[in-house]
Amino acid sequence: MSIKVTEKDEALLVLLNENARLSTAELGRRLGLSRTTVQSRLERLEQSGIIDGYTVRLSDAYRKGRLTASVLIVIAPKVQGSVIAGLKKMAPVARVQSVSGPYDLIVEVDAADVQQLDETIDAIGELDGVDRTISLVVLSTRYAR
Repeated sequence: MSIKVTEKDEALLVLLNENARLSTAELGRRLGLSRTTVQSRLERLEQSGIIDGYTVRLSDAYRKGRLTASVLIVIAPKVQGSVIAGLKKMAPVARVQSVSGPYDLIVEVDAADVQQLDETIDAIGELDGVDRTISLVVLSTRYAR
């Protein structure tokens, strides 16, 4: 199903991305729309699949001391499904993206400490079908939306 996304819809999505807990009344005030209009737009965006869910953004205080890494993976032909299934079972794996270029997947790992990061990277490398990995540990976040 294709849905036309208006400028107001885009502005609503930006506000929700910043704080998904804003009330429909507050969203309406910021957008110059009524609460019921905002609710209707939200329902339409949810039903169309544009809004797939709501999530929590963790504070800097909580994230302090945690480690994030991107693991670039080369996989054997025709095993992507089983590799992704194995990655889904790993709690520190936050995101898996398929990419073009010399690597097949980029895996974002969010670990509590160095040991958990090390164990997760090792477990990724041990998955059947994973030929090679390269890990990039994030030192700092300069900007996040």
